[in-house]
Amino acid sequence: MTEPLLKAESLCKHFGALQVCKNFNLQVEHGELHALIGPNGAGKTTALNLLTGL
Repeated sequence: MTEPLLKAESLCKHFGALQVCKNFNLQVEHGELHALIGPNGAGKTTALNLLTGL
């Protein structure tokens, strides 16, 4: 079995005292496609920022 292309476990994000994300997990295997979809304010950009370290 090969290692995943991307693996993120238990990521969290706070804006001040407000916790906006708790235990975000994502694993992408070779050949898989994933998409983040949702309405404005759903946290798509926050999720990408967590993955990139911004």
